[in-house]
Amino acid sequence: MLTIALLALLCASASANAIQARSSSYNGEYGGGGGQRFSHSTNQLEGPITAIRIRFNRHYITGLQVRYGKVWSDYVGGTDGDLADIFLHPGESVIQVSGKYYDYLRKLVFVTDKGRYLPFGEDVGTNFSAVPLYPNAVLRFISGRASTLIHAIGLHWGAYPK
Repeated sequence: MLTIALLALLCASASANAIQARSSSYNGEYGGGGGQRFSHSTNQLEGPITAIRIRFNRHYITGLQVRYGKVWSDYVGGTDGDLADIFLHPGESVIQVSGKYYDYLRKLVFVTDKGRYLPFGEDVGTNFSAVPLYPNAVLRFISGRASTLIHAIGLHWGAYPK
C-alpha cells in the first residue's frame, strides 16, 4: 500500500513539473556578441512586468530598465539618447516583442494583450519576432548583453504571476 501511495505521489509531482515546464520558453539572443551579460531572472520574483524604460537615439537602443511589480531593475546600457517610459495598465502584459538588430539592438516593438503597439528605435537591420511558445504565457523577464549600447536581448516567457 505504501509503495502505491509513493508511486502516486511521484507521478503527481512529475505531472506538475511537466505542466510548469510547458508554460515557460525563451527567445533569443537577438543582436551582436559584445557587452557584459545581464539577466533579470531574480527581478521577476518581485511581480509581473509593470513598466519598461527605454533609452534610444537615432540609430540604437542604448539602455533598458524594467519594473517588476513596484521595483525597478538595475539600468543597463548607456546614457545617450531619449528616455521613454512605458507603464502597463493593471493586468496588462507583453505578449510579443519584435525588433531589428545588427551588431547592436536597433529597434524594439512591444505588443500587449490589450492591443497596444509600442515601437522604439530605427527600422534598420535584421528582423526578429518573439512570442511565447505556449498559450497564455507573457513576458516574465529579459536578459542580454550591454555596454554603452544594448548589444543583444533575450526574452523569457512564462505564466502570469499570481
